[in-house]
Amino acid sequence: MLIHLTSASLEEDPRLADYTSMTDVHLRKSLEVERGLYMAESTNVIIRALEAGHHPRSLIMAPRWLPDLEPLLERFLGAKDGGEVPVFIAPEPILESITGFHLHRGALASMQRLVLPSVADLLTSLGDGPKRILILENLVDHTNVGAAFRSAAALGADAVLVTPECADPLYRRSVRVSMGTVFQVPWTRLEDWPANNDLHAAGFSLAALALSDDSVSLDEFITMPVMTDKDSRVALVMGTEGDGLRKSTLSRTDYVVRIPMMGGVDSLNVAAASAVALWATRLPRA
Repeated sequence: MLIHLTSASLEEDPRLADYTSMTDVHLRKSLEVERGLYMAESTNVIIRALEAGHHPRSLIMAPRWLPDLEPLLERFLGAKDGGEVPVFIAPEPILESITGFHLHRGALASMQRLVLPSVADLLTSLGDGPKRILILENLVDHTNVGAAFRSAAALGADAVLVTPECADPLYRRSVRVSMGTVFQVPWTRLEDWPANNDLHAAGFSLAALALSDDSVSLDEFITMPVMTDKDSRVALVMGTEGDGLRKSTLSRTDYVVRIPMMGGVDSLNVAAASAVALWATRLPRA
């Protein structure tokens, strides 16, 4: 249903609470945890979310974007006006008052989160045969999380696992930087990391990307049996910005791998390193 707003007041429609005070990080996190929400920003991201089976609670946009979005609303929601889903329309100054930022990429949608699968169930769903997955340990920068997901999608990773303290892949900036690929790549959160045994039980070897005295170069690693075996299953473990991987994590991995560096540089940004590692270890795809 189309709802034309004349003010940014919650008295006009209580459902606007999904969008208000978005500049307050604590409020936003509280809303997302309490209600199972996340924000999808831009038409392309909303399309990817809907194609992945996610359901919108509501959408909000300026009038000029509605003609472009009507086919999308009709395709996924069954009606050009969104059907039973509220579609808020308002002038851009009112939108900025509600959301706390300028909407310049089309619509913003309040989306209902899907229940994440367990690690064991996700790994089982990948099927048999060789696999490559990415593990993100305690990344704090949402931009890096989004960039890592985009690399995972582009370079054929079968899944991404994030540790309990890793930034939220469905945070608005993560989703935007990923270009919506967070809805494309299977992912879930690990529990009891790094003591989780699901990966080894599923036949995965853990390769930590880190600098250490016992590390092997990425060039050497890709020639080893763990990589060349026809049923090779490898999880690439990437550490947090700055500090890298925890010692407790390194002690539980099967290999420590370093990316050869030149120019006096000792390491890459974690998002760049994940792209390099995924490209070097990629599997042939049909």
